[in-house]
Amino acid sequence: MNRKQQLLKRHRRNKRIGLLIALIVLAALGVAVAWWLPPLLAVLGWVAHEAWFADHLFYSPKDDYRYSFPPFTPQPKVHLNGGQLRLDDGVMLVDDATLILAVKVKSTWLGRFLDPRVELLGGDDPDAQTFERGVNGLRYLNLSGQARALSQGRLRLRGRFCRVSGEPLLWALEQPDYRRQRVMVIAPHADDAELAAYGLYSQADEAWIVTLTAGEIEAEHYRQMGLDKVEAARLKGRLRAWDSLAVPRWAGVPQAHCVQLGYFCLQLAAMQAAPDRPVGSREADLDDTRLFRRLNPFTLPGDADGAPTWNNLLADLREVLLRARPDVIVLPHPTLDPHPDHLCSQQAVMQVLEGLDWQPTLLGYANHLHDNDRWPMGDNGQGIALPPAFDATVPMQPLCLPLSLAQQRDKAMALGMMHDLQPPAPFKRRLRRCIQRLLAGRKPSVYGENEFFRKAVRRQELFWQVRPGETGVQRGEV
Repeated sequence: MNRKQQLLKRHRRNKRIGLLIALIVLAALGVAVAWWLPPLLAVLGWVAHEAWFADHLFYSPKDDYRYSFPPFTPQPKVHLNGGQLRLDDGVMLVDDATLILAVKVKSTWLGRFLDPRVELLGGDDPDAQTFERGVNGLRYLNLSGQARALSQGRLRLRGRFCRVSGEPLLWALEQPDYRRQRVMVIAPHADDAELAAYGLYSQADEAWIVTLTAGEIEAEHYRQMGLDKVEAARLKGRLRAWDSLAVPRWAGVPQAHCVQLGYFCLQLAAMQAAPDRPVGSREADLDDTRLFRRLNPFTLPGDADGAPTWNNLLADLREVLLRARPDVIVLPHPTLDPHPDHLCSQQAVMQVLEGLDWQPTLLGYANHLHDNDRWPMGDNGQGIALPPAFDATVPMQPLCLPLSLAQQRDKAMALGMMHDLQPPAPFKRRLRRCIQRLLAGRKPSVYGENEFFRKAVRRQELFWQVRPGETGVQRGEV
């Protein structure tokens, strides 16, 4: 069981215990005070829960985030005085460096009910970065894009529903311009490439998109058309396979550079456990991948028999890598992103790379987190602060790519073309968002109803350099 599953199990157990205690207290009040009091308190309690306590946050907001960065990373001396950030005299920053600032953030009492955020003011491109309600600990702001304002002494930090204090620490991580290289994005499912790296691959001199699974399961939306479970899963898989090949064309990626491998959703781990054994779809009644890879621009080794095996997956990836010879591979991060298909996708790529005669740069992304389902927190267009991390024994090297407003809108339109992000949210989720908008001040995304529109359409895309040998072993395993 991975760390996120353990955290969810613990969260649900604690929630059941809390609900049982609340029912006992309400029953006692009904007997001792008045019959109508328990129903009234139950409704008010449910509304309060949906407004302020429904986030999946599996750590205390008072916990310090803990990061370490690679040795010899430049640390320009910076001072915080009355909200003003100032570098030592003579220090100048590279404009496109990734700038990370560690500060203490403490919420006010209102910050327990309204999302606290730190505003970056004084530069040409003001920003805001949002943190957990009740935050009271060390956090890492992303100052990328603010180098000029910081160098000129114009950058100010202002807390909304929080205060910023302490002696700040600044890291300046310089990076190559990966847009000028041949980039390959590994997507476990259709839309993962767009969520994580649309801005990067849409600007790259040459880009390849390789999607590993058809994403055919959880097709309840298509059953409303009168389809049975198998028919709905097959239709969803065909649509998502099409999405994975067609949507990158919106960014100018040639059709010949878009590949769909057609393996089955949430079955990669079972394939990996027995590399020669075919593992069929959970819902589509299929044990042949070729239904979902008919539109590929060239033949792959797995097309010979269509068997959904780990060995076929490795052969397919090897063929694509040898054909493309990318300089940069963008893939799920091995310790930040806990989704089982994402972990297996990363491990498959690493296994194939061991036998190749060149080693590309590896950039990791995280479309899912272990312990905070809202990250990146805040609204569309805001910056992306570093995610929660509590194990500083492994150095992390973040890399940030800025996106203009026009690029953000193009990314949002790419996500809007993805069939899996189009169905309306369940009624309970829509009701929760309405309550949170009224009582907690949370704004819906202007681009779409799905939560990924809020999380992914930001002024930056954030990656981490992955070194050979990094695996999917979870940081801070519990």
